[in-house]
Amino acid sequence: MSPGSEARTVVEIDGHELSLSNLDKVMYPEVGFTKAEVIDYYRRIAPVMAPHLAARPITLKRYPNGVDGQSFFEKNCPSHRPPWVETIDIESTGRRSGRNRRDTIHYCQIDSAAHLVWTANLAAIELHPGLQTLPELGRPTSVVFDLDPGPGSDEVTCGRVSQLIRQVLDHLQLVSVVKTSGSKGLQLYVPLNSPGVTFEDTRDFALALGQLLEREHPDLVTTNMGKEHRPDRVFVDWSQNSFTKTTVAVYSLRARPRPTVSTPLGWDEVDEAVERGDAGRLRFDASAVLERVESDGDMFAALLSTTQQLPDFGSG
Repeated sequence: MSPGSEARTVVEIDGHELSLSNLDKVMYPEVGFTKAEVIDYYRRIAPVMAPHLAARPITLKRYPNGVDGQSFFEKNCPSHRPPWVETIDIESTGRRSGRNRRDTIHYCQIDSAAHLVWTANLAAIELHPGLQTLPELGRPTSVVFDLDPGPGSDEVTCGRVSQLIRQVLDHLQLVSVVKTSGSKGLQLYVPLNSPGVTFEDTRDFALALGQLLEREHPDLVTTNMGKEHRPDRVFVDWSQNSFTKTTVAVYSLRARPRPTVSTPLGWDEVDEAVERGDAGRLRFDASAVLERVESDGDMFAALLSTTQQLPDFGSG
C-alpha cells in the first residue's frame, strides 16, 4: 500500500496531535491483536511505564509487519519525529572500513503517553532502555541480573535462581525487585540511585555474585556465555551492566505469539510458582497487566524511589 493510501486517524494526547495509521493491521496473528490494541495498551500503561523510561536512552525494536514479520532495532530516533520528541545524544565509537569512526546516536526520549502512542504507531512493539539517566549518563541507576534459561530450563528455573540471588542481597541488606522478561526469562534489579557508582562497579558486582552462586550450584547456574554451558542451567548475564547495552523495559510488550508483557512480580508470586513448578504463573499478557496495575499500582516503583549503596562485594 502506498503511503498516500494509508487510512489515518488523528488523536490528541497530552496536548499533542498524532496521526495514527493502519489501526486494523494485525500485529499478533495467532490471537488477532491489532495495531490499535498495541497503541491502546501503551496509552493505558503510560502512567506507570513512562517514569521508568524518562531521561533514558531508548532503543526501539520495530515490527512493521507484525511479530511474524521482519524486525529491526532502531537506536537513532527517526528523523521525521515530531518537534516535541527530544533526543539524548551519545557519542559512539565504531570501526568502519578498518578505520575508527565516531558517530553521535540520537536516542528517543520517551516520557509520556503521547510519546508511547507515537512509538507504538511506528510499530515499536518493544522498548529497550539503558540503565542510565540524564544528566549523568555514565552512572547506572541500578544493577540488573538478566536470568536467561538454557535448553531444559524455564521461568521456574529462573525463579529458583532469583530466590538464591535475593537471599544474598537480603544478607547484604539490599532491596531488590523482579520482573518477567515477557519472553522466557526473569530480570532482577537492585536499585541504587546513588552518586559515584560506575558501570564497572555494577558489572563486577553482578559477576561476583553470579560466580558465587555458580560455585555453590554448578548444576543450576552458569556465568559463562558459551552456549555449551547453558543446557539445564540459567545463565546469569552480568554483562548487561554496560553503558552500551539495554534491557527490555518494564511493561514493554514482547514480540511473542501472544502480546506478553515484561511484568513486575511480587516475591510471593515467584515463591509460589517455584513451589508449584508452574511457569504459567509467571506469564502475563497485556490485558492481565492492565488489570494488575489497576489493582496494585506500579509494583516496580521501588526501582525509582529506593536509594542504597553498592557494597564492595567482590573483594570478600
